[in-house]
Amino acid sequence: MTDLTDLTALELLDGYRRGDISPVDATRDALKAVEEHDGAVNAFVVVDPEQAMRAAADSERRWRTGQVLGPGDGVPTSIKDIFYTRGWPTLRGTRLIDEDRVWEEDAPCVARLRETGAVLIGKTTTPEFAWKGVTDSLRHGSTGNPRDARLTSGGSSGGSATAVGMGMGPWAVGTDGGGSVRIPAAFTGTVAIKPTYGLVPMFPASPFGTLAHAGPMTRTVADAALMLDVITRFDSRDWSALPTPTWSFLDGLDDGVRGLRIAFSPTLGFGQNDPEVERLVRAAAERFQDLGAEVEEVDPGIEDPVEAFHTLWFAGAAKVLEGYGPTAMERADPGLRRSIEEQGEISASGFLDATAVRMDLGVTMGRFHETYDLLLTPTLPIPAFPRDRDAPEGWHSPDWTSWTPYTYPFNMTQQPAISVPCGFTEAGLPAGLQIVGPRHADRTVLRAGQAYEQAVDWGTRRPARAVAGHG
Repeated sequence: MTDLTDLTALELLDGYRRGDISPVDATRDALKAVEEHDGAVNAFVVVDPEQAMRAAADSERRWRTGQVLGPGDGVPTSIKDIFYTRGWPTLRGTRLIDEDRVWEEDAPCVARLRETGAVLIGKTTTPEFAWKGVTDSLRHGSTGNPRDARLTSGGSSGGSATAVGMGMGPWAVGTDGGGSVRIPAAFTGTVAIKPTYGLVPMFPASPFGTLAHAGPMTRTVADAALMLDVITRFDSRDWSALPTPTWSFLDGLDDGVRGLRIAFSPTLGFGQNDPEVERLVRAAAERFQDLGAEVEEVDPGIEDPVEAFHTLWFAGAAKVLEGYGPTAMERADPGLRRSIEEQGEISASGFLDATAVRMDLGVTMGRFHETYDLLLTPTLPIPAFPRDRDAPEGWHSPDWTSWTPYTYPFNMTQQPAISVPCGFTEAGLPAGLQIVGPRHADRTVLRAGQAYEQAVDWGTRRPARAVAGHG
């Protein structure tokens, strides 16, 4: 019998359409996976089996009577615990928020998922206020990797990536302010896209401002495209939201990359990679050439914008803690406190200087994409390291940005970027390929991801669940 937790969202929907499988069965199997495996990996902070099974039964009736709500009807879905979700607390990985209140509102992407009939099974782990590239918090503990629970899942959407990787529902939604859907996708061997800023509306506004995006986390590129169809509808609560797309992100997905001009930059001109990761990413770039693209190894001519990113990022982090009173800093994640204190007081002039660096970076990348349709980089320079750490042991810096140099620049420029699996190290750990496009070229990014995914089998290699039991 088919294990429904191995099926993608599109495969589930096809089964519902034919009547071969039911949303009730798919939801029951997803909840069973949570029950059996979440003790090892700690992907969820809320699981609501009763609500999920009621929603699945409603979806089953809609499929039976031809009254399907939308393209996600009946798909088991998890929500990062950053998004408001009606009826469930949104604690954001912090002890500063009191869950004893009425939770009445859905964030825009949650509302869109609910409207399409998605079955919400629970909320997933995040570090405190989604501030860093791994997933642990004083409130909820650390989250393990589906490949080996002793390793980090990455972050800050690590719970969502682990849930998807473990078969606890085929898709999830996460946030990305400096790499937070792409980092865990690379570490867990899953897929995640940070779309062009504003495509997925955000409410409440992120404390990290216009660095913060929301996006799909899935096992396949096609599922990511399908979820984008659901969650990119305009929402008036976000002042910066883009208009609702007039197309499907599935349109043209299988058109391939023949004739595209693609730049390959293994370091962006300032990074340094683990040799195994570099080998895998180089092989992926060569595969694009085999698929008919024109691939040239070239750097985009940018400098590492990390200092400007830190100014913008930790200004937001300090501001969010300020709202919880004078003792908030003492009760927060020690790493967050250290980072804010090291950054020091940020002046208006300093903030504007950082914004100017950001704008110059955007201009440079805009000009770069006049020549190149896409840019390939590693998603991360290293494979996953042990959990309960902000950086690998013996690393030259405690800052999460020190080992994520290829993700945060594209939050500053607001470009679409997807991470897809591109192979495994000798130790069996995934590596990720990042595909970056100019702003608003989300469909081209997805098309390239699909072409690569269809040419290899990395995304189909699910982790052995026994491995995840080593925690």
